[in-house]
Amino acid sequence: MAVILNIETSTEVCSAALTAEGMVLCHHEDFNGRNHAALLSGFVKACLDHLRDHEMRLDAVAVSLGPGSYTGLRIGLSEAKGLAYALDVPLIGVSTLQLLAVSAMFSSADLDPDCLLAPMIDARRMEVYTAVYDFALSEVMKPQPLILDAESYSSLLADRKVAFCGNGSDKAREVITSPNAIFIPSIVPLATDMLALAERSYSNRDFIDLAYSTPQYLKDFQALKPKRPF
Repeated sequence: MAVILNIETSTEVCSAALTAEGMVLCHHEDFNGRNHAALLSGFVKACLDHLRDHEMRLDAVAVSLGPGSYTGLRIGLSEAKGLAYALDVPLIGVSTLQLLAVSAMFSSADLDPDCLLAPMIDARRMEVYTAVYDFALSEVMKPQPLILDAESYSSLLADRKVAFCGNGSDKAREVITSPNAIFIPSIVPLATDMLALAERSYSNRDFIDLAYSTPQYLKDFQALKPKRPF
């Protein structure tokens, strides 16, 4: 199995993890806000120190590509590109929405395998970044920004259970009242949970370009107008 350094910075959580042979060898997380620029390099160094201390060789760097925080994603991808280039290893891109779906799949929610998975990342107001997957991670609804209302996902919820997760699912709970809707709390994207997706990509030699790969924003950045002081 490949030894992979995983980086996740798409939300308010910053994390890095070293994984191999289906195990997490070393990991660091911060849940206290958007301190990614200050913390990530230290987390990565700790993982690389573990690698050196155990005389292991890194095979790849994996990074969560979004959607999510514009600033967080840029910080994570820049760090991952620099590492992959400097260490001469391939770069793996992981969908943050698929990462959330996998986390929900292996949570304590005890979901039926016929259930659909709807990961959500919070955006402005009643908008989320979302997609829908089955348990094989096949797309039932492609990744997209979505403004939530009472009819969101209604066609899917008519005859199947849908499990909602991620930091946008609290918004969904306010407007989606179908009995087929399941809400799984406390699912956040973490580097430790990237293990299966990163190893699958490494096995398939599914790598991204070091020079031209970009985050999966799903929509253009919109700067907020500064408030007047008076």
